[in-house]
This record gives sequence, C-alpha cells and structure tokens, in this order.
Amino acid sequence: MTVAVLDIDGTLVDTNYQHAIAWYRAFRQHGIVLPIWRIHRHIGMGGDQVVGALTDEETERDKGDDIRASEKTLYFQLIDEVQPMSGSRELIEQLKARGHTVVLASSAKEDEVDHYLDLLDARDLADGWTSSADVESTKPAPDLVSAALERAGGSPEDAVMVGDTPWDVEAAAKAGVPTVAVLTGGFGLAELEEAGAKAVFESVAELCQQLDQTPLS
Repeated sequence: MTVAVLDIDGTLVDTNYQHAIAWYRAFRQHGIVLPIWRIHRHIGMGGDQVVGALTDEETERDKGDDIRASEKTLYFQLIDEVQPMSGSRELIEQLKARGHTVVLASSAKEDEVDHYLDLLDARDLADGWTSSADVESTKPAPDLVSAALERAGGSPEDAVMVGDTPWDVEAAAKAGVPTVAVLTGGFGLAELEEAGAKAVFESVAELCQQLDQTPLS
C-alpha cells in the first residue's frame, strides 16, 4: 500500500491564477502594487509566508495580517469560478482501485477545503484531507505532508506526493517523500525537475493515463 498525498490547489482544482489576482488586489488595497507574475511565482507557498517573501519584514509586521484577511475576502469573490482539473476525480478513483490510501493535502482554510471537496465530490472517496488547522508551518515547510501522512497512518517510505509547484516538491522532500508533479500550476518542467520532482506530467489527465510509469503504479 502506498499513501498518495494529493495537493489540492493548482493540482486537483484550478485556483492558482485566481489566488494570484486576489493577492494582487489585496496588496493594492494596502498601497502596494506588485507585478502579478511575481505574485504567481509564490503561489503554492503558504499564505503566512507570502507577504514577507514578496515585500519585507516591516511590511509583514505592520500589514501582513490585514493583507492576508483581504486576500481571503477577495479570493472568495472569485471562488465560484474555480473548476476541477480534468481527470482529478478519475485520479482519486484510480489510486483507490489500485489499493492506495489517498489523502488530499491543503493548508487552505477549512471553508475553502470544504468547497473543493464538494467541487470534486470527494468526501466519500478520499481517505482524508488536511487544512490550515492541521499545520503550524506552511509550505515549503514539511508540516502539511507530515500531517497528511499522520492522517493516513503511513510513513514517508511508503508515500508519494502529487503537486504542481516547486513549493510542493520542496515540502515533500523535507518530509522524505518523493513528488510526481504536473504543469497545471503554471511552473515549468525544468524548475519542477530542478526542485526534485521524480516525474512531471502535463496534467492530471495525462498522469492518469501514465500511472504505471510512476511510483504510484
């Protein structure tokens, strides 16, 4: 049995660009205008780290919580536009049929995760899921992956992560878990491989077709 730890945002559901827009608008509301391409480069990193990574310690200290609160509100104005990635539910079904334990991994707030579970119709299919309530430190820290393994009762030696950003790959590596990546988060093949991804596929749908070529075979 292998534990399949499936990232949600950008992997199973198409959220990365909505988040980039929400962060852009949140920063702008607080007098900070950043290029959206720079913001996108940090999508996948935990929201508690994004402000400091994109600005500086003073901005994080003085405005970080307010910017994050704005981003949450602004993102929820866009969340109805979010759609599942093609093949997402099929991937979960295939992994379950192969005898794997499937945990959906997210450090998003519980209400966001609830929305995605409904969107994927995955509540009765996945073996478990995580939210921000389950982690002390967000990606690229390994807490999210470790929490998913704990939820599954598994160990790093018997687990594989599926993600879409270098932050996913880095977090999984720190937890001792290899990553299979997809390009749907908007990051390139070379940078996902450089981060340490064991295999990279164009999409979840392509991954479904080539599972036998991955550690999830």
